[in-house]
Amino acid sequence: MKIAESIARLGNKLLSLIAVLLILLLFSYGAYSLWDIYRINNNAFVSDSLLRYKPDGIHSPGFDELRKQNPDVKARITVDDTHIDYPVLQGKDDMEYLNKDPLGEFALSGSIFLSSQNQEDFSDSYNLTFGHHMENGAMYGDLSKMLDQSYLKEHQKGILYLPDKMIAIRLYAALECDAYESNVYHIASIQQHRNSFQNFVHENAKAYLESNVKSTDKIIALSTCMSATTNGRIVVFGVLNEIEKEAP
Repeated sequence: MKIAESIARLGNKLLSLIAVLLILLLFSYGAYSLWDIYRINNNAFVSDSLLRYKPDGIHSPGFDELRKQNPDVKARITVDDTHIDYPVLQGKDDMEYLNKDPLGEFALSGSIFLSSQNQEDFSDSYNLTFGHHMENGAMYGDLSKMLDQSYLKEHQKGILYLPDKMIAIRLYAALECDAYESNVYHIASIQQHRNSFQNFVHENAKAYLESNVKSTDKIIALSTCMSATTNGRIVVFGVLNEIEKEAP
């Protein structure tokens, strides 16, 4: 009888110890998950090391130096008064920079990148770019705010810095679609049917600014994921106009 009681007490102690270990394990996992989410979101903002490569005009030494380190750096995109201020990469396909930073190192937040189907100098009539939607507004996280007409109107302007020129961006429309929408993601077809594309944007935009956009205008599209749905996308469109002379 005493042996049975001793075994029972030992069993209870073992069960209590296992329970404590499980609680500690779950707590540690939760703490790590929160830290990992914070690290990923925080690292999505442009780092100080990359800020020193930010161009301040045409033929900027810092920007040229970044391109020497990684020739896949094709431009830098900025949208005034938003978190969008990043180098633009272009890989051999549209998967390469999903989880790589501008220096080619692994990063879950990835990079802003231009479709591999486009010309690297943004000379196409339709230029499609991608970026992750970070909840803290990093990368292309601010695009979701542009579904609001007033926000879009207040954040229209931006600049594309290229090695030999600067291109003004004027955003004019924002819409929701899925990842298979041909009127957004089939670049060759869009470039052949400009009027159909403009009609689609006008008819489906959640926010649209009457800005006299013409079928002959050169367009940039900024695409990101919608956090609520797997295949949902938010896309913001802008008109591109080359700046004739360097801004002060």
